[in-house]
Amino acid sequence: MKPAHHPEFFRSPAPEGRSRESTIRLDGQGRFWHDGELVEHPRLARALTAWIDRHPDDGRYILNNGYDWTYLTVDDAPYLVSALRIEPQQVVLVLSDGSEEAWNPEPTRTGADGALYAIVKRLLPKGPYEAKFTRHAQLALAPILVGEETGNVRPGGVAVQIGDRVQAIGAKTTMFG
Repeated sequence: MKPAHHPEFFRSPAPEGRSRESTIRLDGQGRFWHDGELVEHPRLARALTAWIDRHPDDGRYILNNGYDWTYLTVDDAPYLVSALRIEPQQVVLVLSDGSEEAWNPEPTRTGADGALYAIVKRLLPKGPYEAKFTRHAQLALAPILVGEETGNVRPGGVAVQIGDRVQAIGAKTTMFG
């Protein structure tokens, strides 16, 4: 059993001479930075993505490897939708941590920069989380995009059709989480 499974794990003080605050930052493109330097090692960046969590008391984003944890700054969404797979009755999102899950387009919103934001990891104890579509993933939605002719989309709006269901995508008004 990892220490993180103990209820007091997140309440214990930092190791001697250390702080739980860090200079680790996740930018809007899903890149990690430490002390102002880009984390370039792909395996370290993947590990950091896999360690994204929330503190159970204050809800702030943390990196948690099960043995230790630290706060980090998240500029935008903590996850990216890096790819997707369109199936007859669902769309499967591939997230930046390598996990996959079925997409529920209903709570998806469009951000100020035109990027889509999905709600993911709903079943995690500290979920759900927000995931920003990369340009690649967003362009991959082209085969299921529908326009105003369906009657389900307001003028200038966006909607997707998955199977026989059409779902409009609304505007993103606030940061999630």
